[in-house]
Amino acid sequence: MNQRIQLASLDDQRNAEARETVRQRISWPANLTPANVTYHSRGHALLIGSADDVYPAARALQGRGLASLTLLVTESDTTTLRDDAVDPAGASEPLVSQALSQGQLSQLRINGYLGAFSVQLDDADSPLDLARALIERDNFDLILDLAATTHTQRWELPPPGYVVMQWQDVEQRSDTLDDFVGLVGEFDKPRYFQVNSDLCAHSTSGNIGCTRCLDVCPADAISSIQGRIESHIEIDPFLCQGVGSCTSACPTGAIEFRLPETRRQQDTLSAWLGAYREAGGQAPVLRFITHDSQDAERAAGVVTAGHIIDAPLEELGAAGHDQWLTALATGAAEVRIQLHPNMPARLSAFLTDQVAQTHALLDALGHDRARVKLIEIADAAGRDALPALTPLTESPLSLPEPEKRARLNRVLAKLAELGNPSGERVAMPVGAAYGAIQVDSDACTLCHACVSNCPTPALKSGGNTPALSFLEADCVQCDLCEQACPENAITLIPGFLASDARETRHICHEEAAFECINCGKPFATVSTVATIKQKLANHPYFAGEAMIRLEMCEDCRVKDVWKTMIRDPDAQLKV
Repeated sequence: MNQRIQLASLDDQRNAEARETVRQRISWPANLTPANVTYHSRGHALLIGSADDVYPAARALQGRGLASLTLLVTESDTTTLRDDAVDPAGASEPLVSQALSQGQLSQLRINGYLGAFSVQLDDADSPLDLARALIERDNFDLILDLAATTHTQRWELPPPGYVVMQWQDVEQRSDTLDDFVGLVGEFDKPRYFQVNSDLCAHSTSGNIGCTRCLDVCPADAISSIQGRIESHIEIDPFLCQGVGSCTSACPTGAIEFRLPETRRQQDTLSAWLGAYREAGGQAPVLRFITHDSQDAERAAGVVTAGHIIDAPLEELGAAGHDQWLTALATGAAEVRIQLHPNMPARLSAFLTDQVAQTHALLDALGHDRARVKLIEIADAAGRDALPALTPLTESPLSLPEPEKRARLNRVLAKLAELGNPSGERVAMPVGAAYGAIQVDSDACTLCHACVSNCPTPALKSGGNTPALSFLEADCVQCDLCEQACPENAITLIPGFLASDARETRHICHEEAAFECINCGKPFATVSTVATIKQKLANHPYFAGEAMIRLEMCEDCRVKDVWKTMIRDPDAQLKV
């Protein structure tokens, strides 16, 4: 299925016409009325930086509609603050200036977002709330940071309302200040995500499992909140900026992107490729690109090659390897991810990891890893290049399952059918949600603590028979089963198994049932009863003939206790 394309057989004009047919017939899905979050900014601004930067910035902002200006001016320990640097009397808004030493600058702690920034000097003896101390308010509304390279408070993706600026950048100075003074009023933005805690593999029974969403968010919008017993994931909608990497990293679908949902994206990709083929298009290449990058190309007059079909995203993190593989399984010859300037470091690392996972899976399933690649900024040749290989299929793929993992498993099964799977377990990048478990039969007592802690259907009990079964296709390697096992009988085995055995449920451990010595009802395993008898051998309640109660089911055990009390009412006092 990895045949080379005959270049002479491709017609770019024909492909461009087929692409236009796709665009007219099927729109990229969008939520028409997405839930919003609202910021309220009254214009109380904080400026941070050296005197040489802050004072001219303050003068440039005076009289432009801000409610107040508060200046945190950093000076070296040997420099005195200039009193004539800015004229408070000439301002139409209140102006407060406060000097900070370099030591105090390192203690500055900033949290929040547009309309609700908390700024503290984190002195261990007496933390100081600067908004309360300097302007008698609960918070600042917006911050202009002219010293971002010198203090310890840094974000990969600063929150809305936090503007980082280099005053020496004369070309950007005017536009940045215009944008800054525009951050006064009410502003709405989409609530990009929804969370289904029932699917989350983060925590169970006080144990911490999956942290993939926490690891990839460049906006630091996701937190693990410790409850009385359990921890749970919370996403601050005011900090979230729609990067989407959390939804792509989440293996269970507990976090789902809303602009649009993952399922609608997958269905649309399949529909696009089908429509492209019907219109006579050949060798389609799906390019994942941000709306901003797409708009910039159009503004520059860029017209891509006819075989390039763009899937526009809020940000590249909103589509991960499950989406890319879906495209290949539904008829794309290649998938290309168009990088863009100023990507947060964690997003870049995430995309690199997702590509590494994709390549490992393609290798394992017998396909060429060149089918999925990153396209560097301004690489027009790489963007428009003809694919080297023909599409794997021209047949549509139905994905009726609502669950993310089930849909991914169907895609992987399709790729296995189209390829030549190795039949072996292949190594995956660290943290990939693929693998199995190994159960120590000598240690396992079939208590099923692992089953009750497993967030997916990967682990199941044997029903009426004492057994533990496992389906590798559903395992996301969250480690909750291993942590929950009281006998330390479970070990994770990372890696992708490229064979049908991955889709087959098998028995990890089973035992004969122990039958009640009175009624014959099976109520536990032989090993469980033996273990309990050993641990309770010296317990006074089970001394003497009472030990035999441990070989009775719950009903017969209660009956025996009552019979003993009838014969000897003082028996319970002897314990």
